Amino acid sequence: QERLVESGGGLAQPGGSLRLSCRLSRFTLNYPLIGWFRQAPGKEREEVSCINSRDGSTYYADSVKGRFTISRDNAKSTVNLQMNSLKPEDTAVYYCVPACFESDYGGPWGQGTQVTVSS
Repeated sequence: QERLVESGGGLAQPGGSLRLSCRLSRFTLNYPLIGWFRQAPGKEREEVSCINSRDGSTYYADSVKGRFTISRDNAKSTVNLQMNSLKPEDTAVYYCVPACFESDYGGPWGQGTQVTVSS
């Protein structure tokens, strides 16, 4: 299975915004579930958000609910994560995979994209 490619990370100030993009592979173009995960230094990887293209439903971790928005652009073969009102605790490497829960995914992880929120 091919790794998905994450991009869009960078440095943002608290309260700022970033937009992450997950480029789908040819094998995942039709996968209905795409999830974003993150791993902060010294912490375990955690689920952030997920989208189900079958019915358009979305999932958000409580820590990002109301601030992050996940969307899918089939024309561009991407799943995006709009992150607003960023907090220092959002600092992490962000990954996307074709699953909503880590326990459901046994494939390879990409390199991720680094998000740093700091003044």
